Amino acid sequence: MKLSMKWLADYTDVSAYPVKEYCDRMTETGSKVEGYEEIGSDITGVVVGRVLEVAPHPDADRLVVCKIDVGADAPLQIVTGATNVTEGALVPVATNGSCLPGGVKIKTGKLRGVTSEGMLCSIAELGLTLHDMPGAIEDGILIISDCDIDPMPKPGDDAVKALDLDDTVVEFEITPNRPDCLSVIGLARESAVSFDKELKLSKPEYKAAGGDVSDYIAVSVKAPDLCLRYSAAVVKNVKIAPSPVWLRRRLRASGVRPINNIVDITNYVMLEYGQPMHAFDYACLEGKQINVRRAAEGEGYVTLDNIEHTLSSSMLVIADEKKPVALAGVMGGANSGISDSTNTVVFESAAFNGASVRVTSRKLGMRTESSARFEKGLDAEQTLPALKRALELVELLGAGEIVGGIIDEYPSPRPIPTLELDAER
Repeated sequence: MKLSMKWLADYTDVSAYPVKEYCDRMTETGSKVEGYEEIGSDITGVVVGRVLEVAPHPDADRLVVCKIDVGADAPLQIVTGATNVTEGALVPVATNGSCLPGGVKIKTGKLRGVTSEGMLCSIAELGLTLHDMPGAIEDGILIISDCDIDPMPKPGDDAVKALDLDDTVVEFEITPNRPDCLSVIGLARESAVSFDKELKLSKPEYKAAGGDVSDYIAVSVKAPDLCLRYSAAVVKNVKIAPSPVWLRRRLRASGVRPINNIVDITNYVMLEYGQPMHAFDYACLEGKQINVRRAAEGEGYVTLDNIEHTLSSSMLVIADEKKPVALAGVMGGANSGISDSTNTVVFESAAFNGASVRVTSRKLGMRTESSARFEKGLDAEQTLPALKRALELVELLGAGEIVGGIIDEYPSPRPIPTLELDAER
């Protein structure tokens, strides 16, 4: 489990402790640390600059000479071959003596006889991809002023901090008996106790736009021995778009690739609460129903990665009226995935039998972030808080309108055990 220290700070404050001391104490208190990485530490000397002027290179048709304000007394002169640099744009500037990922060092030099006092950076030169910066031009300069950053940085600001690239990620080895620690909140609880700090938890809150979820979808759990609880909610008028920078950074720090706001919300909640979730395109659910059932022997199914599988009757699937749309606890189906044209979404938050998920995952050779959590055994009481957190994020990101109500199928609620402890002893 990779833990972003910036994300941890939402729940408890251990910032007074150096990362090495944090790691040592967490290991001593039972949460073994494998190691840590200081993200962005390989980038130095890169600042935010504003393009003041773009002029043709006197001796090269494909180069331009830029004057860049980097907050210093005088602007820098930088030569570039990028075609997307315009006056007024904010850009990352690698100044003389700066370092970039891969050990690349930037020094003042000349390009076709014209002095260049540094380099304007693309996403690749900063170690980023289009998943990190959707909308950027892959072979052009990163235009910071086009990014959804609030507040927008000013010339001279550290570009690493401006782009939220500075973070420390601690990697934990989570033992099978501690599935609760496969989450930010779980590790925050351990951290708070280990350092005698306050744990700040809050209940998710959101406002429904009206309507009733039961008018959209019906849920039937036909295999209650393999599905302890199934909770679902509907969001209409969905706006598929990239997630904000802060959310994408947290996913990336945790080893998860950002995709779009809806899919990112499900992954964010999985990492935060330890509760895997899934989102279905409502238009793809035939009969407007969800049936949690065993697969038919030999039933075919194509997963989100476009690989075809043959299922057995021991496997649990999420199906609509006619076909499987997800392999319970493992992976969704290509026939119901979120796309740019998705207008209405069904969010799933469920508690599946861990042994069943583990067997299915092994038989099909598909171990996922979701299956790794379910197979260790998750608390059925987490499905509703996680689902409500997803809806809270939908509202926060402006990703759609939440339909009123939640479907919560809980065939056999498990009693919550109570332990009597002698505090004096």
